[in-house]
Amino acid sequence: MTGVDDVQVVVAHSERATLRVGDVFLKIDADQARGDAEVEAMALAPIPTPEVLWHKPPVLAIAAVPGTALGRLGEPSTASPAAWAAAGAAVRALHDAPLPPRSGPNVDELASRLAVECEWLVAHDVLPADLVTRNRRLAETALRPWTPVFTHGDLQVDHVFVAGDEITGVIDWSEASQGDALFDLAILTLGHPEHLDDVLAGYGTDVDRDLIHAWWSLRCLTNVRWLAEHGYGSPDEFPEVAVLRSRR
Repeated sequence: MTGVDDVQVVVAHSERATLRVGDVFLKIDADQARGDAEVEAMALAPIPTPEVLWHKPPVLAIAAVPGTALGRLGEPSTASPAAWAAAGAAVRALHDAPLPPRSGPNVDELASRLAVECEWLVAHDVLPADLVTRNRRLAETALRPWTPVFTHGDLQVDHVFVAGDEITGVIDWSEASQGDALFDLAILTLGHPEHLDDVLAGYGTDVDRDLIHAWWSLRCLTNVRWLAEHGYGSPDEFPEVAVLRSRR
């Protein structure tokens, strides 16, 4: 890491922090199990992941991946349709891989969290009750039995890196687990509905789009409080709230 001018704080809150030092990312996680799971998931995933340089809990050092993020939530993506399709193909390869040992939240756990978060949003007058009720009704359709696959678990669009039309790496595997395939597809396309067709073309199989839409609502409803409590600004300005407002 010669020639480093500064240390960039990428993420910092009470659960974890990520620092960039030159071309190395240092991830500090209060939950050792989560760090261990991330290392294991990257080793198992059949798609490009960051190189693990060393892991000495609570710190994980990984190399930066080449390329640029596929997009950002709340901003138009400049990536090509082919790049979005390549992301869909990468997700399909992941979902076709053998299951990781870690289990994700089940339907009952998700339903409980959804209820708690919706009640908090209304009780604290964070969002209008009718907006919460409408999206909760949509979100609840995602809560049904599914066949578990190897999911990334937090496949935000800025966690997928591309160079041209090729996937160069997928980062942030701390939530990887057995889960619903449509959850990954939903998180990848959250806020970018115009690229859903591209992603599904690369994914290569028919899926229930209504369930992807349901996961959009569920993800947003269950994230607003966390974002508000961790200093991400006013909920009115969250891209997640814009998504909730767009749902009908």
